[in-house]
Amino acid sequence: MPEITTKPRTSTKPKVERPKLYKVILVNDDFTPREFVVTVLKAEFKLSEDQAHRIMITAHRRGDCVVAVFTRDVAETKAARATDAGKAKGYPLMFTTEPEE
Repeated sequence: MPEITTKPRTSTKPKVERPKLYKVILVNDDFTPREFVVTVLKAEFKLSEDQAHRIMITAHRRGDCVVAVFTRDVAETKAARATDAGKAKGYPLMFTTEPEE
């Protein structure tokens, strides 16, 4: 009689790494009107009036402020759209992105 050997079934699950997150940062300038900054924050980042105002004031006092954290593509898109909104009105409004630590 032939000898039958069986191998135990092992299933390997691929390790899926979570995407790295990026911070969208509002950089303060002394030329863009505060009301316009609040309007852009509300429109692009879906913030309430109060949240947008607090972020704008924090950036004004400290030089910059983290607005939100997203995956890289979303963060870069939102930062570019918000910066472009300022450029369209002739303001030096600037949003940047950087990896979250």
